Amino acid sequence: MAQPTPTRTAPSDPRPDDHVIVLFGATGDLARRKLLPGLFHLAHAGLMPEHYRVVGSAPGAHALSDEEFRTHAREAVAEFGRSKPQGEVWEAFEEALSFGAADPEDPQPLLAAVQKAEQALGGRPRRLFHLAVPPVAFSSVVQLLGDTGLAQNARVIVEKPFGTDLPSARALNATIHAVFDESRIFRIDHFLGKESVDNILALRFANGLFEPIWNRDHISHVQIDVPEQISIEGRARFFEGTGTFRDMIATHLFQIMGFVAMEPPTTLDAHALRDEKEKVFQSLRPLDPAHVVRGQYAGYRDEPGVDPHSDTETFVALRVELDNWRWAGVPFFLRSGKSLAQGRHMVTLGFREPALRMFPVDVAQSTGLRSNALVIDFDDPGSIKARFLTKEPGPAMRLEDAEMVFRYAGSYNEEHALEGYERLILDAMLGDQSLFTRSDGIERLWEAATPLLKNPPPVELYAPGSWGPDRIQQLIAPYRWSLPDHH
Repeated sequence: MAQPTPTRTAPSDPRPDDHVIVLFGATGDLARRKLLPGLFHLAHAGLMPEHYRVVGSAPGAHALSDEEFRTHAREAVAEFGRSKPQGEVWEAFEEALSFGAADPEDPQPLLAAVQKAEQALGGRPRRLFHLAVPPVAFSSVVQLLGDTGLAQNARVIVEKPFGTDLPSARALNATIHAVFDESRIFRIDHFLGKESVDNILALRFANGLFEPIWNRDHISHVQIDVPEQISIEGRARFFEGTGTFRDMIATHLFQIMGFVAMEPPTTLDAHALRDEKEKVFQSLRPLDPAHVVRGQYAGYRDEPGVDPHSDTETFVALRVELDNWRWAGVPFFLRSGKSLAQGRHMVTLGFREPALRMFPVDVAQSTGLRSNALVIDFDDPGSIKARFLTKEPGPAMRLEDAEMVFRYAGSYNEEHALEGYERLILDAMLGDQSLFTRSDGIERLWEAATPLLKNPPPVELYAPGSWGPDRIQQLIAPYRWSLPDHH
């Protein structure tokens, strides 16, 4: 049965019900870097349920005792946490930790650990399962939850990849839906947990200044740019089977596009928000390989574990279009890659030129000035910039660039600001699916990507530390990339 949808505009955020949280893959890298430190930061900020237990789990070959798991958690929080493992809050958190190994043929240790945790809490606490496991283990874990009855009164957090193409996405959704209905499934994308992504909604829908011009009549093009400075960093096995399009574009950047391009929802509850985001995906034209640049940084094929003839892309730039009233004719340019000049997270909305030019046509072109733009930096802590032209002081009518900038850093008390994973785990405990992806949206994105996946253009080499292959300038013409910044 579908559960009531929480509304995200409540005057004060409710505290989650009592919970038993089970971390599958509790000894893995994601749990060590993000999940255990994140759960403790929620506890430190007073946002965890009044009563809770955290049960770590892993296959029997990686089983830990309760004390070993507590030591593991302490080391993880000490190394990666913003809140250090000390004081009464840590003691209470540590006391809430236990471990229960689970193999498909022997789930008993996990069953016993969950039962003990629930008895300690009393009543009927909710269960939240976080599946931080490799894709190959996913089906067996979901089936275990169904077969043992653990899926009752439970929600499940699912990590990407949500498939690698349309058939695999459909199979994955069928596997989950055999045990959990859609209202209890939380497909997590940490990009969507960022404060500045949420602020895209506030910027648009809370301000009469912006929403009237957020359309094809005023906006000429949109860029969503997430370059990364890091290389594949030893993850050849993962990356060779995935590539940048599947890893970044089909998940993170398309989701950001959904928030930028959606129609105003009737309310800010999860159903209305997700309905509007899915409508964007439904309007997405099939991806044209002729409008895609795939790149590979020089030296990638020399990385340990990489095929010396690999055609895997470490960079993608593409032009996509939406067939709807708001955005018809407005190109969206998406770009992401490894070993690039900077690590950034930016959305740029370029505005159309004035209908009547009072200034010489060649003024802006000859001086290299930028056109009007609204630039949203959705990295943490993020910023919003409005770029415009002003008159340079002096007797001549010369233009120069100017900016108005709002920066989150220093504007608010960030002591209890939440990172992406922290925010989304809290939302999952509250049952708020607003920032999580729906099955039909996932399948639609893979459907639109099918022409590209079937006929990808060959990769083009680019130098590490650059902005990608030279041909990206042709892709975006007559516009130009917002990055690198021009000062």
